[in-house]
Amino acid sequence: MSAVKRVGHKGADLLAPGNSPASFDAALAAGVDMIEFDVLPALGGDGRPDAVRGELLLAHDYDDIAARTPLTLDEGLAYLATPPFDAIELDVDLKIPGYEQRVVEALRAHGLVERTLISTTYPESLARIRSLEPRLALGWSVPRARRDYTQSLLSLGPALAILELMRRTLPSRAASAVRAGRCDAVMVHWRLVTPRLVRSLGDVGGELYVWTVDDAPRIRALERLGVTGVITNDPRLFAAAAT
Repeated sequence: MSAVKRVGHKGADLLAPGNSPASFDAALAAGVDMIEFDVLPALGGDGRPDAVRGELLLAHDYDDIAARTPLTLDEGLAYLATPPFDAIELDVDLKIPGYEQRVVEALRAHGLVERTLISTTYPESLARIRSLEPRLALGWSVPRARRDYTQSLLSLGPALAILELMRRTLPSRAASAVRAGRCDAVMVHWRLVTPRLVRSLGDVGGELYVWTVDDAPRIRALERLGVTGVITNDPRLFAAAAT
């Protein structure tokens, strides 16, 4: 294993359609240590997410579901429970609250609890999962945002101001969450990573995963900082970063 844990986003989203067997295979071939994938409940008859009865699907959002036929959670876990993936850790990313118990039960059914981290932006989901299955590692994802507001000139100024505030406050908030047992890891956008955040989490035994990094120089810089793992759409970049 490399010094930084190599995590494939949706498998290897730049190499094959994300959250699919082809993407998981591409990530495996590129030498990842962990595969991240997304889980959403299908929409109910009223057009709203049905977290109780809706089929659990491997998809990042509802546009993703509309554009293709996604795997069900059971199909995805069955695939990832096969021998080629025995040494691969999993990051199951829950996009909204309400179906935590169903996901935990599915992981138990496939014997994957011991090598799975569940991540989400919702602290209430983390608390629910902790009470259901203490063996599962938990990752708190920040920030919660529907898109990258730094990509628009209209929103760039406010977005950068908010990011600077978060960079100052996140180290203490993240360390407090780990110390209190609310999570074991923090999953952060690369713009929020600072040496202080790395130190603060290290001091309390927490892990730090960084998303979503698609260039080798930034991967090298994050590795030098001492982050736990880097999440990328193109896991081939880890080999490039090592040269």
